[in-house]
Amino acid sequence: MPFCIYSAVDPCPALPQREEIAVPMGRYARTMMSIALTLTCIYLVGLLRSLFLDLWGVLSSLFYTFLASLIITYILQPAVDVLHRRRVPRSAAILIVYAVIAAILAVVVLNLIPVISRQIAQLSSSLPAITAELSRWIDMINSRKTYLPNAVRTGIENALNQLEHRVEVAPTGLFSVVTSTLNAIFMAFVVPFLVFYMLKDAKAIGRGMVRMAPAKYKHRVRLVLRAIDDTLGGYVRGQFLIMLAVGLLSFIGYLIIRLPYALLLGAFLGFADIIPYLGPIIGIAPAVIIALTTSGWPMLVKVVIVNIAVQQIEGNILSPQIMGRTLHLHPMAIVAALIVGGEAGGILGLILAVPALAVCKVVWTQWREARSHAAH
Repeated sequence: MPFCIYSAVDPCPALPQREEIAVPMGRYARTMMSIALTLTCIYLVGLLRSLFLDLWGVLSSLFYTFLASLIITYILQPAVDVLHRRRVPRSAAILIVYAVIAAILAVVVLNLIPVISRQIAQLSSSLPAITAELSRWIDMINSRKTYLPNAVRTGIENALNQLEHRVEVAPTGLFSVVTSTLNAIFMAFVVPFLVFYMLKDAKAIGRGMVRMAPAKYKHRVRLVLRAIDDTLGGYVRGQFLIMLAVGLLSFIGYLIIRLPYALLLGAFLGFADIIPYLGPIIGIAPAVIIALTTSGWPMLVKVVIVNIAVQQIEGNILSPQIMGRTLHLHPMAIVAALIVGGEAGGILGLILAVPALAVCKVVWTQWREARSHAAH
């Protein structure tokens, strides 16, 4: 250890200090650290999966109720805004829209419910024969095509047997049916009230969210909320119109070729169209099975032609005119979002994947704009 003798004349000189050299973190290192932290967070969330599943079981009904209310709000908002701009009080405008929707639903129920009920009853009674015919087709293909693996054939037959068994034992699941019916009745009563207040107080809700933000971020939060509202509103309304058009066109096409259960199959194809890219494939599957098991290859060819025509009309006429480029998302990003959404949330994840990706893009765009403005 160094030492010195102190004196008034020659004090002990100070020892030189070691200079610390700051090593700047490069862009590559920051990216790798972000990826590592993200993967760590995903791993920790995976460890808590059981807890999240329990919470989801409790909050799922509340989530579905608010989700349905939000979708209906976006669909009805343009009509309410038109009436409000004509000096109709907003509450009265909402009630007028409700009255028109109730009249339309009454006409639809009185005319379509008997047809739907009859087709459902016919399909339920014909399901064992349909599954048997489909199994016969599989056996014939397997006997003629040696490259079809036995495991695939066995798996398809087991799936069909399970489907038939579920249809046969469905009446015994009375408790689950009653529970689902009670939940549907609860939502039917609660959703209109939530939609009313969302339509009436939407601007007040937005102002309240802006007020909760810090003063220097209020303007940016307002821009983000407005962009999210425009993106989700355009997507929901456009997708709703496209679903109606696809379902109607499919129903008309199935009627022309005399496909059984045309109304049910057209409605299913319209609902399935909510899933980008995968929806048409999912929607055509029941029609293909019905055509193959009831009328054979000629009807199958007609079904394929009808669906190709419908998809061409949707892709070249309906989507460009109704949706345009509302989301401005690359197809590869949409496919990746569908894969993640399907793995995380099943059918609901597939439905919500694209709008969730659009919201993330809006937030990311606004954040980049805020950083560029701060840099200048």
